[in-house]
Amino acid sequence: MLKRLFTEHPDSVDESYLEHMGVALTFSMRMAFGTVVCLVHAFLPFAFEKTGSRLVNELYERMVSSRHRHNAKNADVAPQQKLLRA
Repeated sequence: MLKRLFTEHPDSVDESYLEHMGVALTFSMRMAFGTVVCLVHAFLPFAFEKTGSRLVNELYERMVSSRHRHNAKNADVAPQQKLLRA
C-alpha cells in the first residue's frame, strides 16, 4: 500500500518514481525562475516583458506533449496488456 502511494501517479504517466521526481524538480526550478522573473517585472515593467509568459507556454507545451506521447504509447498496447498494468 505504501509503495503504491509513491508509484501510482508516476506509473500513470509512464515514468519511474525517480524519473518523475526529475521531471517534477525540473518543472519546479523553471517555475521558481519564472516567479523571480515575474517579481522583477512587477517592479520594473521594462524588464522581462515576455519571459514569464514564454516560460508558462514552454512548461505547458512540455507537459501536454508528454501527455500526448504517453497516450499514444498506451494506444499501441493491446487491451490485455493494459489490464496487466493495472
